[in-house]
Amino acid sequence: MVINYNASQPLLRWLLFLNAICLAVPSFAAGETATVQEILDGNQLYIDGNQARLKQAAQVPQVISTGDSRGQLGFESGAVARINRQSLLKLGSSCFLLNKGQVLVSGRQDGCTRSARMSVRGTNYLLQVDENGNADLAVLEGTVQVEATESKTAPVTVQAGQRLRLSPAGIVLGLVKLALGDYQSILDGPLFSGYSLPLPAYANLESYLRSNMPGLNLPITPSLPIPTTPSVPGLSLPRFF
Repeated sequence: MVINYNASQPLLRWLLFLNAICLAVPSFAAGETATVQEILDGNQLYIDGNQARLKQAAQVPQVISTGDSRGQLGFESGAVARINRQSLLKLGSSCFLLNKGQVLVSGRQDGCTRSARMSVRGTNYLLQVDENGNADLAVLEGTVQVEATESKTAPVTVQAGQRLRLSPAGIVLGLVKLALGDYQSILDGPLFSGYSLPLPAYANLESYLRSNMPGLNLPITPSLPIPTTPSVPGLSLPRFF
């Protein structure tokens, strides 16, 4: 049996309306929202030039910048980014764009520069861009695939313990191994020290470092609070001796 619908029927009109709404709403990949989780060294962390506050969410395509402050951002993917002083980061639908400064990423969150994209599979990496557009990627644990967006060069896979330098045009300038001293400098630096909230993928980093970089002085990292059992008035639990 064939049922013929026409546009005057209420059900069909409602379905057409829902379809139009779905087509009008753009789809975003994880990372369209970054929530301010922590601000250190004053209050010079900004969203679109306005002073940010804790738990404030920045949306695509807003810009997060810092003066003399540092901050921690939480993405929808569960990843965390710690942004250093004098940095400028723009949110995108599939990656954030670091225009200048330094950011530490822990978890599954892709990053971009003006000429390259960093695709991750769950990792800890440090990305830095200078005033001239030169980029420096240090993969502390895991792997990151780097693909130039302005040239047809083949993607480069950067392994744990490697540092990649890129020109403003996305051309590879060097790929070197991170020494123990490089790791120690990073772990003692401003993106690991002073924070009270943990990094979601720090356990993976710690395991890698203990296996591959013996002799490092690992930072004392904050841990997630242990949930407490709420007390019920009038109810006492038995004591054991």
